[in-house]
Amino acid sequence: MDFRLGEDHESLLEAVRGLLRTTEPRREEHLRMIFGEQRFPEEIWDHMAQAGIVGALVPEEYGGSGLGLLGMALALEEFSAHGMLNAFCVLNTMACMAILHGGSDEQKAAWLPQVADGSVKFAFAITETDAGTNSFAMQSLARRDGDVYRLNGAKAWITGADIADVILVVARTISVAELESRGLSKAHGLGLFLVDADAAGLEKQPMETAGIEGYRQFMLYFSDVTVPVDRRIGREHHGAEVLFHALNPERVLTAAAAVGISEFALRKAIAWAGERRVFGDVPIGAYQGVQHPLVRARIAQQAARLLTRQAASTFDREASSAEAGHQANMAKFLASEMAVNAVDASIQTLGGSGFVKEHHLIELWGAVRLFKTVPINNEMVLNQLAEHMLGLPRSY
Repeated sequence: MDFRLGEDHESLLEAVRGLLRTTEPRREEHLRMIFGEQRFPEEIWDHMAQAGIVGALVPEEYGGSGLGLLGMALALEEFSAHGMLNAFCVLNTMACMAILHGGSDEQKAAWLPQVADGSVKFAFAITETDAGTNSFAMQSLARRDGDVYRLNGAKAWITGADIADVILVVARTISVAELESRGLSKAHGLGLFLVDADAAGLEKQPMETAGIEGYRQFMLYFSDVTVPVDRRIGREHHGAEVLFHALNPERVLTAAAAVGISEFALRKAIAWAGERRVFGDVPIGAYQGVQHPLVRARIAQQAARLLTRQAASTFDREASSAEAGHQANMAKFLASEMAVNAVDASIQTLGGSGFVKEHHLIELWGAVRLFKTVPINNEMVLNQLAEHMLGLPRSY
């Protein structure tokens, strides 16, 4: 078994690191934008597009680099290791996968080149206040009316809705009540729709949340929003067939970002521990009480990194949905738990300075803690793995 990356992925990493070196002089300015202003630097997005990063999952025939989920995961980890995790890399990947696996030839030709060159940004709207982890209980409804759908309902915690060009909305095409009366599964009667972010009837209300660096989150209210039928991805009422092609990459990229953030934190802590002197002329890094938590974090980080890369590779080789899902869930769980511990150990190493914003550790705390909750909470990950991987009775 060879754990080395292939030539294409090594070249991608070199390109990413070169890009990061060229932007190093403006790094603190960029980090202030991300953490202080909730604004991701547009020039970084442009650089990522030019380097082929945002088009990693787009096939070459549509202008992408074809480097797959592993390529995107590697790039996102590297950016996150410099404090610049980018939620839109995840969101665009989700839309790309939905279109690639469920879209018509016309939809692929229209949208995938725009994903590849970074000219379009997608938000993703599935969560509702009364249907969080249990997405099948959603109430948003898209009723067909001839050649259009009429979309009504509300979505919550929608990242970047203010700067997205298009929102990939998951809504019911058959209400829950109607499904129950007809004896149909709740997985039936779903639709995925590409909705213009400035569509008439769509209202965006900012939410005062923390944890998504560089972007804001929104409540979305849909009031008879008109969506053409050709903006539906996949077969009518069968959106669930497409949905998991988007959700598994989301979990893998969440894991990659968590691994990157842990690297950002550990680098700071290790440098601090090697220089900080409190008792005499010995740096605090000589003390086992400081060393051991950082070493434990590094060991756990390496395990999470390997599992994340394995999950991405499993997805890229088009393994079964069950295998890809298990790998994605395990990577997300391990990486999110590891990152919380790594950032915590790093803050503890810096002591009071760990709470000084210029070090960005306390600002990253919200991000890593959020990863235990989204895109699926870790308790539900354990429930799903217990049932579907271990074969134990359903617990929820």
